[in-house]
Amino acid sequence: MGIRSGNGGTALSKIRVFLAEDQALVRDGIKYILNVQEDMEIVGEAPNGQKAVEGILETQPDVVLMDIRMPDLDGIAATREALAHNPDLKIVVLTTFNQLNHVIDAIRAGAVGFLLKDAEVSEILEGVRAASRGEAFFRTEHAGQAMITAVKAGRNIGNGSHGENGEDDETNEQEDGGNSSPMESMTERELDVLQEMAYGRRNNEIARKLHVSEGTVKTHVHHILDKLGVEDRTQAVVLALRRGLVK
Repeated sequence: MGIRSGNGGTALSKIRVFLAEDQALVRDGIKYILNVQEDMEIVGEAPNGQKAVEGILETQPDVVLMDIRMPDLDGIAATREALAHNPDLKIVVLTTFNQLNHVIDAIRAGAVGFLLKDAEVSEILEGVRAASRGEAFFRTEHAGQAMITAVKAGRNIGNGSHGENGEDDETNEQEDGGNSSPMESMTERELDVLQEMAYGRRNNEIARKLHVSEGTVKTHVHHILDKLGVEDRTQAVVLALRRGLVK
C-alpha cells in the first residue's frame, strides 16, 4: 500500500471504497465497518445501480462493493457499465443470493470477487483488501463450488459461443488485447499456478500447495502476467476464466 505525506509525517494511504446497496440499514452497517478500519474509507454510496455508476465515475474509488439486486439498474449491469468507462476498477459483488448463475454473471461482467452479505466481517474486509491488491476473491464455500461452473462457462466464451448479451469471442479478443493463444506458450507449472490464482490463493498458499518456494511462485506469476498481456492477477484470472485456461 502506498505512502501519503501529511503534516510533516507519513501515513498509509487508505483503500477508497464505493458502496452500492439499496437497503439503507445494510449500507449503514457496511459503511461503519469499513470506516473504522485504519486502511479503508468510504468515498461514496448509492441506493441503486444507475446512481452507483454515476458516483463511481465521479469518485474513482479503488474498490467497489456492488449489490446485485437494486432498482433502476441491477448490480451486474452496473458493473459492466462502470468497467466500460474504467477497466481498472476492482468490483466485488455483494449479495444475499448464493446462486451459481450470479457467480457466472459476475465473472462475465468483470467483477473480481463475490461475497455474501452474511459473511463474517473479517471475510468482507479480506475481500476488499484482496481486490485492492489486484487479487480475485471468490472464497465463500458455495461461491467456491460455483467457480467450477463459472470456469466451464468461461471455456464456452473462449471457444466463441455467445454470452447472455449476445457478445461473441470477437469482443473478448478486443478486451484481452488480441492474445489469441496464451495456452500455447504457458508451461504446465504456470497453468498450475494460474489454477490456484483463480481460487484466490496467495503466493504463500500456492507455494505450500505446489511444494515450491514462494519466490518460484512469484516468478511464475510474473511470467503468467507477461504471457497473458495483463497488468495484475485479477485481469489474469478473469482472462483465464473466459479462455478456459483453468479447470
